[in-house]
Amino acid sequence: MSTPDLGSVPLPADATARLADGAGRLFTSDLSVNEFLLVRQAGFRPVGLVLGSSVYHVGIQAGRWSKNMELDKLSQAMYHARELAMTRMEAEADRLGADGIVGVRLEIEFKEYGNDLAEFIAVGTAVVADAPPPTGTWRNTKRLPFTSDLSGQDFWTLIQAGYAPLGLTMGTCVYHIAHRGMMSSMTTFGMNTEIPQYTEALYDARELAMGRMQTEAEHLDAEGIVGVQLLSLPHRWGGHTTEFFAIGTAVRSLRPDHVIQTPTLVLPLTDR
Repeated sequence: MSTPDLGSVPLPADATARLADGAGRLFTSDLSVNEFLLVRQAGFRPVGLVLGSSVYHVGIQAGRWSKNMELDKLSQAMYHARELAMTRMEAEADRLGADGIVGVRLEIEFKEYGNDLAEFIAVGTAVVADAPPPTGTWRNTKRLPFTSDLSGQDFWTLIQAGYAPLGLTMGTCVYHIAHRGMMSSMTTFGMNTEIPQYTEALYDARELAMGRMQTEAEHLDAEGIVGVQLLSLPHRWGGHTTEFFAIGTAVRSLRPDHVIQTPTLVLPLTDR
């Protein structure tokens, strides 16, 4: 996996002007008040809301009616579109001199003004650290700003326990689940029974997505991945084709001792 040169990533003129206008004067953030304060307490200062977008034409690939199979063309499209959006978000953070991006959201919106057109959006809050870590830099092993989809609370807990995020890692697999013939359907009519054909398809598709996410983390020399989500996204491909998407934050150790603070009981005083 190649490392992008963020300085050469082209950004729209309006985005460049927005970043230049806000740099050093004010920050924007989609963090909640509690998340903002916890990120500040963890030693990071928000410098701006950063985003990346890619309107992508998703191609057509038909699956065999009676066969479980990955649709490679669609998997590559979903992967590439997200990477374009993520890279542009990272480029905006790089322009602001950020050490990382917290609270990252990846969204997909299919457009009505074109068949098979979808906008892939990556949004997060760029942050600058008050001080470098014991390892010397908060940036990851590719010298890119770290990315994380952890909440402000989870980010604070991670830092306090002696870990640092490296990057948002993901794996995707668009999979066609075979149809069952009429005779096969009749043999299980009214019965409680497993359908091995469907079980194997879903198992295989999730394993492909998980494996690709893990490979991305290995390329970052991560110790592990936290906050993993396994999503099934049908999009517009019909009931027998779906995208399995695995996403999580790869982390590394900052120090050998990982002190976890003892939880305390908090009673809210609000009247519901």
